[in-house]
Amino acid sequence: MSIDKIKTSENLVSDELLQLVSFNIGDEEFGVDILKVQEINRMVQVTRVPNTPDYVLGVINLRGKVIPIIDMRNRLGMATKEFDKDTRIVIVEIELKVIGFVVDAVSEVIRINKSITEPPPPMVAGIDSEYITAIGKLEDRLLILLDLRKILTEEDHKSLGDLDNTD
Repeated sequence: MSIDKIKTSENLVSDELLQLVSFNIGDEEFGVDILKVQEINRMVQVTRVPNTPDYVLGVINLRGKVIPIIDMRNRLGMATKEFDKDTRIVIVEIELKVIGFVVDAVSEVIRINKSITEPPPPMVAGIDSEYITAIGKLEDRLLILLDLRKILTEEDHKSLGDLDNTD
């Protein structure tokens, strides 16, 4: 392979833009692919469902569809916190399932060049790196890019699928 072709393929990778929704949980800032996000809502009353994992807060009715709600603080092993005026539910689609994630606050829609990201170290902010796709190095802060598919196990997908069974 010629050096010109290598440089061209490197440029293609480094010019790729990631468009993300960024949100905060505690002091950490996270990002998820904007194409996975359907909407962002204020915190609403969540109906508790018995026999679900601790990090499943329950379900909400969103325009006639039952949506399971996950407490991201709990799921990521972070200390719990009372919900406040900034708390948001980020509605995402993961592998054809619509799920809501409760976060402390939603920051912004951000575009970053893929070249400023790097693979995560084994532990980031006390969060197991299996949930993280990359770390974005912005000028004044780090952005932890989450892999939403890995936040939930196969068993979680099955049990959450049972919750939203409104067909």
